Amino acid sequence: MYQVLLVDDEPLARSDVGMLVDFRKHGFEICGEAHNGLMALAMIEQSPPHIAIIDVNMPEMNGVELNRTIKERYPAIKTIMLSSFDDYDYVRDCLKNGSIDYLLKHRLDGATLIGMLNKAALELRQDDQILENLSAQKAIAERMNPVLIRGYIADLVKGKPGSVQEFEAFARKNGLYPQTIRYAAASVQIVPFLLLTQSYSDMQTNRLVQQAIEVMQQSLGDVQERTVAYLENGRLVVVFAFKERSEHVAISEAGRMMSKLSHALELFLNVKCVYAVGHVCHSLSQLEESYVSAERKLDSYPAAEPTGQATEWRSVEHSKRVSLTIEEQKQLLLSIEILDQEGMHRLIASVFDSIREQPVHSHSVQMIISELLHIGDKALKKWMSQADSAMDSLPARSELGRLDSVGEMEQWLQDFYAGLLKRLKEKHAGGAYSRHVSQAIIFILERYSGIVTLELAAGAIGLNPSYLSRIFKEETQSTFSEYVNRVRIDAAQKLLGSGQYSIKQISNLAGFATYNYFFKVFKEMTGATPQAYLNGLGGGRAAAKS
Repeated sequence: MYQVLLVDDEPLARSDVGMLVDFRKHGFEICGEAHNGLMALAMIEQSPPHIAIIDVNMPEMNGVELNRTIKERYPAIKTIMLSSFDDYDYVRDCLKNGSIDYLLKHRLDGATLIGMLNKAALELRQDDQILENLSAQKAIAERMNPVLIRGYIADLVKGKPGSVQEFEAFARKNGLYPQTIRYAAASVQIVPFLLLTQSYSDMQTNRLVQQAIEVMQQSLGDVQERTVAYLENGRLVVVFAFKERSEHVAISEAGRMMSKLSHALELFLNVKCVYAVGHVCHSLSQLEESYVSAERKLDSYPAAEPTGQATEWRSVEHSKRVSLTIEEQKQLLLSIEILDQEGMHRLIASVFDSIREQPVHSHSVQMIISELLHIGDKALKKWMSQADSAMDSLPARSELGRLDSVGEMEQWLQDFYAGLLKRLKEKHAGGAYSRHVSQAIIFILERYSGIVTLELAAGAIGLNPSYLSRIFKEETQSTFSEYVNRVRIDAAQKLLGSGQYSIKQISNLAGFATYNYFFKVFKEMTGATPQAYLNGLGGGRAAAKS
């Protein structure tokens, strides 16, 4: 029953309208009467009617104003305007604000009134249908929300109990993957994910994940035929739903789409990924097995170089190393501290030799590289001031996103550490020194462990040895040989503190030709013998090696 409000300042007019037809017989009911616009608004606020029949000419608030207000505040209410005058401006304003019609009172009869009421009822039903359709579409959209689908997929491939049944029921109810004959799952890994995100906040990491999902889904196309879902640590799954009966065609199509996806990630996010496609299956319940087969391929490696025969794939779980040893960490820091580029290079190469056969995206490889980066950052913070622009001359971290092999990662780290040592040497040689003296100091720092003479330094710089000797003494307050010995003794002290070498080994590592000369210079510069200095460090850690 549609509720009708009568609004007219004349009681007789309201009575005439109420007596024109049998409202209830036609599905309508007069729910109230108001004698002006303000009273009508108060009644509408308490209990909104479906239809309002309004007189145009009323005191305090006329029908035109009331109609305009109803349109603004209660747009669902249908209005029928009545007037004793055929005023064009009133007609235009009322129709503009959504009235069903504008009728002259002296022409109003029962048939006309019922016709207008039925027209209003028809519009009300149409509005209800539109709302129902929108609500249904919204419900479908919510059920088919990619976030929801991705959650089901992630649970399924992770083997969550009950996830298969839940996903199958969801897919049937919502028509997901329609007319599908075959399925397949692919495993995808953003190669440098841990390296890229180790300094990120949670918000930055989540943003990267969402960007990757969006780029991949756009590349894959319709979410109801190919769906990407995030798992963890830069690992994602792609579900393919095929209408083709041919397994060969399905695998070929999956490979083509994954290649396209990989290219899109590199193009738009500047990150490399690796992927593998699992076996084709016939139902959603088998998707977990398909994904596991894909992940097994992805996390394996070729046992040997190709020989023309099929490459054997095998797991590397048994041979993984998961971190740097304490000794490797100490040795790397020591190499940085004594500016030993050759020793640093050897150590990094040795670490990579032990992980070279593991997949570059594996957690253990990423963690070891992360540790190497952390040690470099630690050295920067310890020996470089915050205002220094050292990072500007080092390889950019963003370059890690484009590296997809262990060899490329090794070369990047070698370049990173070489740049770090270069900046540390430049800092030692900086300050108030002239360009030539700074060059000579850098020459000493780079070669102190070998043969370093004034003549060699002058030749490398392109100066006369006598001239270099004079300006070097003026600026450093030391002779060239005194400065070389100071650098060597400084390195020797750090080597003694490491507890890793005998005193005789340190003599050689620091660049002294004989042990006796090392002993003499060390005592002159420190006031103690090497052994006494070592004992003073706390217990003679290298005594047993001397």
